[in-house]
Amino acid sequence: MPGTDWSPVELRRDLPPDRADIVVVGGGVIGWSVAYWLKKKERVRDGVRVLVVEKDPTYSEASTVLSAGGIRQQFSLKENIQLSLASVDFMRNINEHLWVLNEDPIDLQFNHSGYLFLASESVAHIMEENYVTQREHGAKVTLLSPAQLKERFPWLNTDGFGFWGLENEGWFDPWSLLNAFRRKAMSMGVFHCHGEVTGFTCTTSSRETEDGDVLRIKRIKYIDVKMPDSREYQPVECAIVINAAGVNSGKIADMIGIGSGSEHSMAGFSLPVEPRKRYVYVVHCPDGPGLESPFLIDYSGVYFRREGLGGNYITGNSPEETEEPDISDLKVDHEFFQEKVWPHLSHRVPAFESLKVTGAWAGFYDYNTFDQNAIIGLHPRISNMFLATGFSGHGLQHSPAVGCAVAELVLDGGFRTIDLSAFDFKRILQQEPILERNIV
Repeated sequence: MPGTDWSPVELRRDLPPDRADIVVVGGGVIGWSVAYWLKKKERVRDGVRVLVVEKDPTYSEASTVLSAGGIRQQFSLKENIQLSLASVDFMRNINEHLWVLNEDPIDLQFNHSGYLFLASESVAHIMEENYVTQREHGAKVTLLSPAQLKERFPWLNTDGFGFWGLENEGWFDPWSLLNAFRRKAMSMGVFHCHGEVTGFTCTTSSRETEDGDVLRIKRIKYIDVKMPDSREYQPVECAIVINAAGVNSGKIADMIGIGSGSEHSMAGFSLPVEPRKRYVYVVHCPDGPGLESPFLIDYSGVYFRREGLGGNYITGNSPEETEEPDISDLKVDHEFFQEKVWPHLSHRVPAFESLKVTGAWAGFYDYNTFDQNAIIGLHPRISNMFLATGFSGHGLQHSPAVGCAVAELVLDGGFRTIDLSAFDFKRILQQEPILERNIV
């Protein structure tokens, strides 16, 4: 009625806006980092209208909050090393970046005990080459002989070499980082919506390649967002879409026709990202390693780190490619711990022979089946869709620097801080994988 707020039609206040300059699909830590940096880089206040769409408002199945929360510099690719260095610098000074006026300071609960990678003699030469690369790019790591390992970590059963991060490595609280990005981005004017992307409206143009083939290029005009528990959906007009949907990014790509062409043609290459389930076990061992225990990665693939105080730890292992668990749910396989984790764990740390499992959970990786590294950049067949996915377990720790890089790519037309062109989708078209060497 005139002069009142009453309306005969109930208005949905949680609908997304009908127009946005940039729509970020996926409200995990990568998506919110991208949104923050887009607003941070805008030249005029409210000059860039950014919308983040996330289908799970509880984040109960989000990869971010179900991860082990580690950050390290120990990679073999310079791009991953640089991403880690930039991200940890951001996190060390997080309140200078993400603190919101009149709110409590951000505490990531960052533990700087480092990562300790153990290497058998058969692969020690590869780890030594990685070590040289890491030092060349500014990583503070050191090489430990078996005797040095025993002296520094007397609780450890050593039969190989160790590579230990001296600073800027350790673990932190994933939810605190995600929430900090989210709250800051929203305070800067980012719109958010809890809904599911169900489709796209596109225009198509044709372009002839040097070989004489006709290449069809799509451009997204609208993105359809379906509201939770409803048939209602909202078409959002947009200029740019950023696919940061994590484990669902492959499905988003399928919706727009990526990978639907003939085999070996550009249109036939799908986005090679799929969910992979990983188990994390919580164990209690009063006589386990003390407060200075690092995040240890055994060459068997088993890892563990301290979880708080009082003899609590989290641990896990990645299954063999032929033994990947069912991804239809997040149930935990406790036999996997008994068969694939505990034997290696107790061999490496004898005190863990008497541990007790007190809890467990499962989470998903946005696993890049092509080369297990990030896919970042503009898709060659979708002229306004940028990709930020496929991190294969490295997304959380690299999220601050990745968000900056994607914002540079979108707003500046190219990378300015770290050159991540090696992670472009073109490597998939050219079938040229870039692989980490002997790194989990």
